[in-house]
Amino acid sequence: MMMMMNSTQVSYFTFNAYFDLGLFKYLWFIIIMGFYVVIVGSNVLLIVVICMNRSLHEPMYLFLCSLFVNELFGSTGLFPFLLVQILSDIHTVSPPFCFLQIFCLYIYVNVQFYNLAIMSYDRYLAICHPLQYNIRMPFNKVTLLIAVTWLIPLLNIVVMLSLSASLQLCGNIIDRLFCNNYSIVKLACYDTTVNNIYGLMYTFIVLVGLAILIFYTYVRILRVCFSGSKQTRQKAVSTCTPHLASLLNFSFGCFFEIAQSRFDMSRAPIMLRIFLSLYFLTCQPLFNPLMYGLNLTKIRIICKSIVFGKM
Repeated sequence: MMMMMNSTQVSYFTFNAYFDLGLFKYLWFIIIMGFYVVIVGSNVLLIVVICMNRSLHEPMYLFLCSLFVNELFGSTGLFPFLLVQILSDIHTVSPPFCFLQIFCLYIYVNVQFYNLAIMSYDRYLAICHPLQYNIRMPFNKVTLLIAVTWLIPLLNIVVMLSLSASLQLCGNIIDRLFCNNYSIVKLACYDTTVNNIYGLMYTFIVLVGLAILIFYTYVRILRVCFSGSKQTRQKAVSTCTPHLASLLNFSFGCFFEIAQSRFDMSRAPIMLRIFLSLYFLTCQPLFNPLMYGLNLTKIRIICKSIVFGKM
């Protein structure tokens, strides 16, 4: 952390996206706190349900458990910080804490994408190769895939932050509600070609590769659905609908975030910019527990039993 302080030559960063809310800041504090409590409660409930019920110790539900853990991790990287900033009159943050927040949020985004890609592969095996599913997706392979889902993003973000932390900065104004790596890079005094090349290489090799995997698996799933029996189509719809909805919601959220980072949106209404900035960090952790909790029959039945005390 001290290396980050010395390399940036900046004692603090100032967030330029906040504005004076007056007494309304307490209302917004309660609303944001409500979001955070619901996110923590719903994700923890589903994690406990999956971990405590042996009938849910199947690959699909274990990947879901990883997804929910990641949403808790990402939400904790944002919401406590956001709550402090809402009540504060001076919207600043120290460089070490800023880099820590970038680490948490970027891990969340990367792990989410990896998780969704692996879940699409799992659905492809279950629907297109049902007789070979248990052979192709044993428990040790599930464990390995979940480990890869977390370790590769971890290594990527460590390298990315090392490159960003070594930059000499000529400013300390971040035009966002939270710390963002691209906002830090834009403050650099000198050439950032290495940072940009690394970001483009990672995006092309890994993220585009995962996008191709997701596209391929769903093309194959759709082919089976159109040519298969009614029972096969019903199974595909019941298990793939929540995943597709989650994938589309997350993709739109990432698109909004990238568009706001890369393009000048100073002319857009401030509330629209705030909504787009927070969309994928708030809606996804709320959206997924709702989608999977309501659409997957096993989870829905157990959750009802817990909530209404019938276990």
